[in-house]
Amino acid sequence: MFLQVLKSCFTDLMQIDPIQLETLLAIAEEGSFDAAARRLHVTPSAISQRVRAAERAAGQVLVRRTSPAELTDAAAPLMRLGRQLRHLTAEAASVMGNEAVVDLAVAVNADSLATWFRPVLATLAEAPATAVRLFVEDESLSHDLLRRGEVLAAVTGEPRPVQGCSVEPLGTMRYVPAATPAFVERHRRGRGFDWSAAPVVVFNEKDRLQDGVLAAHGATRPAVVHRVPSSADFHEAVRCGLGWATIPEPQFDQTGAAGDLVRLPGAKPIGVALHWQRWRLESPALDALTEAVRRAAADVLRRPRRA
Repeated sequence: MFLQVLKSCFTDLMQIDPIQLETLLAIAEEGSFDAAARRLHVTPSAISQRVRAAERAAGQVLVRRTSPAELTDAAAPLMRLGRQLRHLTAEAASVMGNEAVVDLAVAVNADSLATWFRPVLATLAEAPATAVRLFVEDESLSHDLLRRGEVLAAVTGEPRPVQGCSVEPLGTMRYVPAATPAFVERHRRGRGFDWSAAPVVVFNEKDRLQDGVLAAHGATRPAVVHRVPSSADFHEAVRCGLGWATIPEPQFDQTGAAGDLVRLPGAKPIGVALHWQRWRLESPALDALTEAVRRAAADVLRRPRRA
């Protein structure tokens, strides 16, 4: 019975042609039927016809007719397939000498992008006809972008591979609870630190690293919580004395050596294990990207523990 259902689904999928897949991608990326039509140089009516044909073949609604238009969860496998076809087609054309740009859509968390990931960008700068699209997303959520087919690779905290992807450990990013010396002195309580009252800086509402430190000291978030959603500005906010926060070790090593920041009394560093997930494709561009990520991670991150 299962094999019959699987065969039926596969047959329906094969009725969705590459033009329909590209149309779905254009809608997802442009946000409307009209904008997708302009990109593909066709009429909005043609876009609607292609979407209806794809939905008939899939037997499900693939696009929500909202503003902006959104693809449904049922469209996720088609998004992955469409982007894989687009990627492999561009690579094949490039090898054959045609003027084709290979698009590398990658998800990476802000702290990695601000520290160890930067040499990866330098490596990609040497790759001809390669366009990088970075999605900055928390490492606890970046694998969702892979699952939806929006990126072909991701730095993620998820050790279990997304369907159709391979995964490998990169190492551990360490975070140091830190603040300026003046801030620490202002919030001392005896020989310790007043965790319940000292203002804290968070990246955004997804950032729970500081909460882990507070919980380890029997405290919850104080009344004053500053939100600074930029990795470089986040670091500068702490360096200016706005509050305390967990600082990526590479950034702390620089400012700590200069005396701008100090470790908070009694606080231990926090380790976040990072992994690299990528589509299982025979792709020279993706292979080169993966190798660059491995080298950059090995230079900065703590080595992953062996199983």
